[in-house]
Amino acid sequence: MGLMDSQVLVALALSLVGGLSTSVGALFVVMNKAPDLKMLGLLQGFAAGLMLSISFFDLAHNAINSIGFLKGNLWFFAGVIFFAIIANFIPEPTLAPVSDGKKDKKNGDEGGKDIMKKHRRQVLFSGIITAVGISLHNFPEGMAVFLGSMKGLRVGLNLALAIALHNIPEGVAVALPVYFATQSKWQAFKLATLSGFAEPLGVIIVAYLFPSSLNPEILEGLLGAVGGVMAFLTLHEMLPLAFDYAGQKQAVKAVFFGMAFMSASLYFLEISLPAEISL
Repeated sequence: MGLMDSQVLVALALSLVGGLSTSVGALFVVMNKAPDLKMLGLLQGFAAGLMLSISFFDLAHNAINSIGFLKGNLWFFAGVIFFAIIANFIPEPTLAPVSDGKKDKKNGDEGGKDIMKKHRRQVLFSGIITAVGISLHNFPEGMAVFLGSMKGLRVGLNLALAIALHNIPEGVAVALPVYFATQSKWQAFKLATLSGFAEPLGVIIVAYLFPSSLNPEILEGLLGAVGGVMAFLTLHEMLPLAFDYAGQKQAVKAVFFGMAFMSASLYFLEISLPAEISL
């Protein structure tokens, strides 16, 4: 086995430590009973804050710093437009109006069940797109673990552990809506875990598929576009759910709490990185 192959294996192992920490976040969710709608709304707001912080303070920020204000913004809004076009083709469940109370009890019970079913469909949709967004974010983290491992095992290990702590709340953000919608602990755990596998996938792609001469400007631009995708899906899907279920004032507080939490996480992640590597 060559040096390159052994380094890739080490990076893969380290990226699994970081990626599978989403499973730890999922365990926090599935070990408790499914939350009520208000608690779900607060946690959706918290998750929206996590996603917005990643989008603006991490991905878009790094793109602007690396390739300039104009190009960074062009890539960011290209991601917004791209996902906005895709969202037009995705069937989106809507909530039926609540019964006016003039129907008989049987019809009222059936109406209530139907509304709850649509609630669950809407929340499940939110959970799936959250998993997609977090997978997109985890992918460059896998690349960073690989690059850190090239600097040495200690650097790679420190980075993997920092990312692991950083990914636990992301696992919560994925598993929570899926658990509420499906009432299945396995489905919630599985989807959160799968979102973490984007990290070792990032290692494989950067090691074997990307040419060594890949234009760093294009890579930074693509990561900025990922930030645009995540910002759009957060504002388009997650935030409305948080407002609906927790109320606007409480949801906004949860959003800023999530942003503060993720910003602190990104800070500690940044100071653990060598100067040559960024996420």
